[in-house]
Amino acid sequence: MEVSKGQSPDKQMKMDSTEHTVLNEALERMWIQFLPQIEERVTTLESAIAAISTGPLSTEQHEAAHAAAHKLAGVLGTFGLTRGTELARELEIFYSSEHGAETAMRERLISIAAELRAVVESRK
Repeated sequence: MEVSKGQSPDKQMKMDSTEHTVLNEALERMWIQFLPQIEERVTTLESAIAAISTGPLSTEQHEAAHAAAHKLAGVLGTFGLTRGTELARELEIFYSSEHGAETAMRERLISIAAELRAVVESRK
């Protein structure tokens, strides 16, 4: 926001603070609104990783995991969860191609999903 003619810097800072508060409150409302979807997407990823122990994912499971990771990668940064975006992006890259090595990657995938869950839980 630009300082208007005749407006003191102190008043400008107060307005910036007010705007900051309004923005934070809006983000908090959005977080509460979208949290169920965010948690559902994390659960989708956790389920896909759990399913890997029984064999390769079906096409449907693979696509669902990819979509969940993609959406999380896009939204978590909006809420200041940069690490969550990084983790989701790693899963998105993993699920963007066909993997025969899912079982070999299982421990890393479990680790990513657990950290992603912790990041989301830390924002609550």
